[in-house]
Amino acid sequence: MYLKKVDGPRAVTLPDGTVMSHADLPPPSTRRWVASRKLAVVRGVLYGLISEDEAQKRYALSEDEFREWVRAVSLHGEEALKATALKQYRQP
Repeated sequence: MYLKKVDGPRAVTLPDGTVMSHADLPPPSTRRWVASRKLAVVRGVLYGLISEDEAQKRYALSEDEFREWVRAVSLHGEEALKATALKQYRQP
């Protein structure tokens, strides 16, 4: 069995005890961003699975877009990442 070489850790343990690996991240070809995929990328970066720069390059995200995801999760939780809830959680 061969393991693909990756930079950084292969897996990280989240505060709730679950283990997150590179397999839990969305594929680089993702174009439809649902809340669960956004949250997976945010968790991957916050807990050190991938770097912020790598996430932005891999998923073609702008720095502002990614930071908005992080801010939304930190202030309001996963629900704030849903497209239907944007008006409710965004500041004018």
